[in-house]
Amino acid sequence: MNQAQNLLHGPEAELDAQFKVRWVDLASERVGGETLACSDDFFAEMENLLKAGRGVFIDDKFTERGKWMDGWESRRSYGRPGARSPETDFDWCIIRLGMAGVIRGFDIDTNYFRGNAPQAVAIEACHSAGQPNADTLWQTLLSKTDVRAHSQNVVAIYDERAFTHVRLKMYPDGGIARFRVYGEVAVDWHDFVDGELIDLASIKNGGQALLVSDMFYSDKNNLIMPERGKNMGDGWETRRRRDPGPDWSIIQLATVGSVEKVLVDTCHFKGNYPDTFSLEGATASGDPLAMAALRADPAALQALDWQPIIGQTKLYAHREHLFIREILVPKEQAFSHIRLSIYPDGGVSRLRVFGKRQALA
Repeated sequence: MNQAQNLLHGPEAELDAQFKVRWVDLASERVGGETLACSDDFFAEMENLLKAGRGVFIDDKFTERGKWMDGWESRRSYGRPGARSPETDFDWCIIRLGMAGVIRGFDIDTNYFRGNAPQAVAIEACHSAGQPNADTLWQTLLSKTDVRAHSQNVVAIYDERAFTHVRLKMYPDGGIARFRVYGEVAVDWHDFVDGELIDLASIKNGGQALLVSDMFYSDKNNLIMPERGKNMGDGWETRRRRDPGPDWSIIQLATVGSVEKVLVDTCHFKGNYPDTFSLEGATASGDPLAMAALRADPAALQALDWQPIIGQTKLYAHREHLFIREILVPKEQAFSHIRLSIYPDGGVSRLRVFGKRQALA
């Protein structure tokens, strides 16, 4: 059997690329996404839905329950204990998003589920402070829609509400390899106390990696992910330049705020860490529409009035570098964007930018 991985083409590939560039996966286990419950996962566990990558296929791997599959797979619906009615002819899985947010699209990936993919899916969402229960009011974001076997099924969503949980339904049963929920983080600032130092670059707090000079080896969002990098692939690494550089990454901070402490972590980068780095900041309008327009305009991002925050400074291999006294700007000054430059190239695992949220007028 041909077990080549399916790849997207045409408009759907363009939509998938747009999601990955503009938004983040709110459900990823890397940011705290969690599968809470499902109707059935007899053949393959629901937790697989949120793992990294697209899933793999191993020809001769079986379990006592049948063929091992890298995804969520329920048993065939007929013959199960309890009769089904036409109104409940589906399997379901409830997922707590790692970051509450506005959902912009889904990728329902049935990779390697060739003869056991569902016929259709539907997706609902809710905003709940606690665990969803029988009284939870679910909002339909994607009505029942046919999906293809062994394929990424990418769909855009147009809804401005913020949600904390989603419920994935598959009709009538079957298997899904991975499930991505792309969107933008909606931060509840009541979760922070006045005057608290916040990592304003963190993806969990609403920071966004907008634009980079190069991300040949790894994704730009790795730079602002939670925790320390698990290996060299879990960072931001550029290809080798053949000129003085630098390479750079522009990050929109979670909110306009001060820069009072910076941490640059080259964890796992031992032979390919940058020689030096610098950090700059800029302040753009806090208006949401203006910020959205800026995110979509690379030239305008580059043309912002960038001001030095930390001058060009030496870095070392596989080390956390903390900077406080080196910061050149006063604590009262606020920024909306920062630009990390690395000379001439290389890899950085994490960047933390600690500051205080600017008081709202």
